[in-house]
Amino acid sequence: MDYSSSGISSNSSAMANSASEEDLQQTMDLRKRKRMISNRESARRSRLRKQKHMEELMAQVAELRRQNHQILTSLRATTQHHVAVESENAILRAQEAELSHRLQSLVEIIEFTGGGAYGEMDIGGSWNRLSQPIMMMAADAGPACVDLPTLLC
Repeated sequence: MDYSSSGISSNSSAMANSASEEDLQQTMDLRKRKRMISNRESARRSRLRKQKHMEELMAQVAELRRQNHQILTSLRATTQHHVAVESENAILRAQEAELSHRLQSLVEIIEFTGGGAYGEMDIGGSWNRLSQPIMMMAADAGPACVDLPTLLC
């Protein structure tokens, strides 16, 4: 009978071991399930962060494209203005050369006809500039005579 009691005790010990292994397996399964759920949630958060980052980048691309378009539009307008100013400057330089030549011719005529008050004029003086009112009037008047004596017209 001793053997039978020891068999029962061994059997109950095996059942306790089996129950303990089942508890351990359930605990491990529970941990595995929790880890799996946690990993899924972490992956979901990662996808959301990635999606948000992509949306921010797309918004940034759209803003940069808008700014680029605005800069190009401004550059085109500035280039057109520059071309217009260069053209106007070329015209003004040609007018200045023409007026200087006409003035020189008029001075030579005055000197040839006997001088007078105009004969002692300083051609290179400060009044010989397009910015001076009389020269601007001459430029506006075109080939018509300026306020000089009728002898010069």
